[in-house]
Amino acid sequence: MPTGAPGGTVQVSPRPETPIPLNLAAPTRGRRGKPPRHFVDLTPPERVAAVTALGEKPFRAKQLATHYFTHLDPSPAAMTDLPAASRDRLVEDLFPPLLTPVRTLKADAGTTVKTLWHLFDGAKVESVLMRYPNRSTLCVSSQAGCGMACPFCATGQLGLTRNLSTAEIVEQVRTAAKSLADGEVPGGPTRLSNLVFMGMGEPMANYKAVMETVRRLVAPTPDGFGMSARNITVSTVGLVPAIEKLTNEGIPVTLAVSLHAPDDELRDELVPINTRWSVDQTLDAARRYFDVTGRRVSIEYALIKDMNDHAWRADLLGEKLNARGKGWVHCNPIPLNPTPGSKWTASEPAVEQEFVDRLRAHGIPTTIRDTRGSDIDGACGQLAAEEAPSE
Repeated sequence: MPTGAPGGTVQVSPRPETPIPLNLAAPTRGRRGKPPRHFVDLTPPERVAAVTALGEKPFRAKQLATHYFTHLDPSPAAMTDLPAASRDRLVEDLFPPLLTPVRTLKADAGTTVKTLWHLFDGAKVESVLMRYPNRSTLCVSSQAGCGMACPFCATGQLGLTRNLSTAEIVEQVRTAAKSLADGEVPGGPTRLSNLVFMGMGEPMANYKAVMETVRRLVAPTPDGFGMSARNITVSTVGLVPAIEKLTNEGIPVTLAVSLHAPDDELRDELVPINTRWSVDQTLDAARRYFDVTGRRVSIEYALIKDMNDHAWRADLLGEKLNARGKGWVHCNPIPLNPTPGSKWTASEPAVEQEFVDRLRAHGIPTTIRDTRGSDIDGACGQLAAEEAPSE
């Protein structure tokens, strides 16, 4: 299709092939049904009801929460403040195993760790833990696969298997936090400070479980992890009704919008959800989020060689963002992370720099996103839940 700047030289880019269709249907459960009930799926009052139903005193719920969210260890052996018989019964009923680690890959001298998990029904997801000098960030998955069908994203080409439960998402967080606390990541013991919903899946398509997860993350200890909402990022490709719901939640997380094109013609192809909610509708919803929460929105933009990296598109993006005011947005261009068999590659460095310079010339704060983990297929757009070749 023509992608040249208006009035300029027309360049013809290859039309992306989308092997799978956009899928907005509610995912069906596998033959084993819903994940087993877990302590984390329950609200504090429901936790009290669950332990009393097992013949325990109500205060046991607070003890269990302390072991899970504060000590990060819900194993019977760690619960020395509970009677032995109670421990085993409570753990068996309220802490069923949900995630089984299958494969771990490390990069950046061990400070980037990608883990492949098998869920109770055999579904597969991945999470990526990244330690930096001044923070530690976990990238979590909210779905097994993804139904958004973005053709340049490895996860998008898997199709959607199912939504994750709240506990399946939170367990990714707890295990990462415990790994950091135990000093298993180089640099000594530390705490998990940041969390991004940028792993497998479209978080807004699993809205209820994602928001319940956020509530567990920000709830003060011992009822939750006590994280700052400002250190939590929820991403979306542009499910406008869900953005509007998030706007009214009263939890000031950072909203990240994966835009990838400023014009509907190209974005319809790169991000098929755009055929439902246009660039302008998506940006309008993002601006409303800023107006209500005061939280600056991040615009994610994967730079794809000869596809969406034209200087005129940077100008168009800058104009569209500025049309909605100043100071409400930050742009994160991301060099496209390669995926096996993909015909697309990252933009040339000079083109990337020109794109950034154009945005900054429009007064848009712009930072090239880190691509840590790309050598272990752990960067944005690369998660495909692959087994080891011999498995």
